[in-house]
Amino acid sequence: MAKLSVIVPFYNVQTFAPDMLRSLASNARADFEFILVDDCSTDRTPEILERAAGGRLPGARLVRHERNQGLATARNTGLNAAEGEYLAFLDGDDWLAPGYLPQLLSSIEELGCDFVRTDHVQCTGRERVIHRVPDGRRGEVLDPRDAILPADTSTSVDYPYAWAGMYHRRLKDAGLLHFPDGLRTAEDRPWIWRLHRKAESFAVLGLLGVFYRRGVASSLTQIGDVRQLDFIRSFDQVLTETAEDPRADEFLPKAVRTYCAIIAHHLSNIDRFEPQVARRLKTLSTAAMKRMPQDLLTAALDSMDLDRSVRLRRLRWMDRLLPTRDAGGPDRKETAA
Repeated sequence: MAKLSVIVPFYNVQTFAPDMLRSLASNARADFEFILVDDCSTDRTPEILERAAGGRLPGARLVRHERNQGLATARNTGLNAAEGEYLAFLDGDDWLAPGYLPQLLSSIEELGCDFVRTDHVQCTGRERVIHRVPDGRRGEVLDPRDAILPADTSTSVDYPYAWAGMYHRRLKDAGLLHFPDGLRTAEDRPWIWRLHRKAESFAVLGLLGVFYRRGVASSLTQIGDVRQLDFIRSFDQVLTETAEDPRADEFLPKAVRTYCAIIAHHLSNIDRFEPQVARRLKTLSTAAMKRMPQDLLTAALDSMDLDRSVRLRRLRWMDRLLPTRDAGGPDRKETAA
């Protein structure tokens, strides 16, 4: 068995894939495997990955999708192929500092916990900004459930990045590491909530070594099309699963408030969406708020700043003046690539 499996999905990142692969080579060890998942790229990415798996990157294995299925499913493909005792995720347009993975592995082994979370460096052009895990307790084994709250403060479940950490295989065996298949965005939100509700232990590390590339033109976060609306399906899943938790009364206010904050964020950037998608965003957001526990929704809006509260209250008010709307999530046909 490999000591560590690193899962890296790639889709049309020919410009950035060489940097990522070189950074993996600078972290390679004889007991590490790198699972490169080509999500049916249409540029030169497959050629680059073939050369890496052909011997340029020690421990590399190439897995291909016959059709594009999105980041969540690509990660699941890598998970299904992974043989390591520990697992890590990366994205094909990011990169690592030399020696970062061995240091991270040493830390999680020493702590003996289910998973660890790390800070990261966000890179926008030449700008570098450090983003910290929103928990000040470093190098200490913690109960993941106790790190979900408080509801009105940023906590570890608001830092969902799968690539900012490392995970013991027992989480995979327990069914906690797979992502909701088919989600094109916000796939890590149900994932991080499930981890914090179901895992037994975690720790936060101050280790820097992940460089997250922001502002890539092909990144879905930069594209205002219908795939962005998958956040509705994602947070609906968070609410549904959290409602079944024994501590639902404590956790649901946090989940509802976070859902509202994400809706408000998208509404504040509505001009970047295609017109029909912008209309769909409003319709789906209104329907989502109607599905929330109304007492928790009111409390969430009361706790928000004026700008976000007004945006969301306006949708609630307009809905009372209009005929009944579609109360479902995005159509599966619309979320296809």
